[in-house]
Amino acid sequence: MSGKISRQILLYGVVCLAILAVPLLVDNAFLLNKYARYLIFGMLAIALSLSWGYAGILNLGQAMTFGLGSYCMAMFLKLKTVPIHTGSDGLPDFMVWNNVTELPWIWVPFQSMPFALLAGMLVPALFAALLGWFMFGGRVAGVYAAIITLATMVVVNLIIIDQQSYTGGFNGITDLAQFDILGLTFDAYSASTYYLVAVCLTVTLFVALAVSRSKTGLILQAVRDQEERVRFFGYDVALYKTFIFALSAAIAGLAGMLYTIVMEFASPTFLGVPLSLSIVIWVAVGGRQSLLGAMLGAMLVTGVQGALSETEAFLETWTLVMGGLFVLIVLLMPKGLAGAVEALLRRIPRGERKGNVRPAARQGSKSQPHLGGAL
Repeated sequence: MSGKISRQILLYGVVCLAILAVPLLVDNAFLLNKYARYLIFGMLAIALSLSWGYAGILNLGQAMTFGLGSYCMAMFLKLKTVPIHTGSDGLPDFMVWNNVTELPWIWVPFQSMPFALLAGMLVPALFAALLGWFMFGGRVAGVYAAIITLATMVVVNLIIIDQQSYTGGFNGITDLAQFDILGLTFDAYSASTYYLVAVCLTVTLFVALAVSRSKTGLILQAVRDQEERVRFFGYDVALYKTFIFALSAAIAGLAGMLYTIVMEFASPTFLGVPLSLSIVIWVAVGGRQSLLGAMLGAMLVTGVQGALSETEAFLETWTLVMGGLFVLIVLLMPKGLAGAVEALLRRIPRGERKGNVRPAARQGSKSQPHLGGAL
């Protein structure tokens, strides 16, 4: 078992080193920005893999916590631009246009960067913990939990759109300052921003791996497979499910903050149904019970999607092509690409043993028939 874990850690490390080496090979600001977005989607996939693949909680509202983190960062960066993009009383421009006379109380703490960074992860985590406490405490599971998460996301999305005076409404929060910390400025199209995203992805991946390999992770996998039996042994199933649900939300919130830095705006579309369902597709393609598979699945699907949408021959049919590929992968590889690769690796040694043993058995059966059964 320890050898298997060591190989897994080595594999994860090699992949992360390859990701970190990309700026050494790519000297194009636009491509670095695009690749940084793909890495953020990989973080989102890791978040859903933790709750869905390891605990059996299908969260159809994963984009909700992603969007909350995005808005937390956008509020902080917007307040940094107030001396430039402002009206009377130093308010953000869209508040002036909506006749707001003073900075709303909910915006005031976001003048502090430490608060904004903590809020970007804690607000989604606390929101998810509260929702999980109601759901899992009431033993809501399966498709009902998925519907509740989806409905909650839609409600939060509508609230953000409706409160235009405080959230920017349909337009979201734009004209943001660049993120800077410890004297470093992270321009959206710079290698420094790519490294920021890549390092956060690496830390997230290994933290998620540590959780999945811990006692808590093993109990969550048991809950996924036999929830009633785990409850029979005295474990607080609701507490474990709420914990992983909140941790998944915190990771999604971190991804949302990074996405705002890379995209330079926050939008209600970040909390939309299309993005949330896309995350499920990414994880299903990569393999929901593999953190690395889910991450690479998200990067692969979004990369292919971007390439097809930019190709003239597929401008109007790329969504159909992507849908067809997804259906084929789900039908032919129900455990995703990670499951298919694992199954292939398991067959290789077995095939070698068959190639070495069976000819000898056939040869022995001719000369010494009584030895055939032993071989």
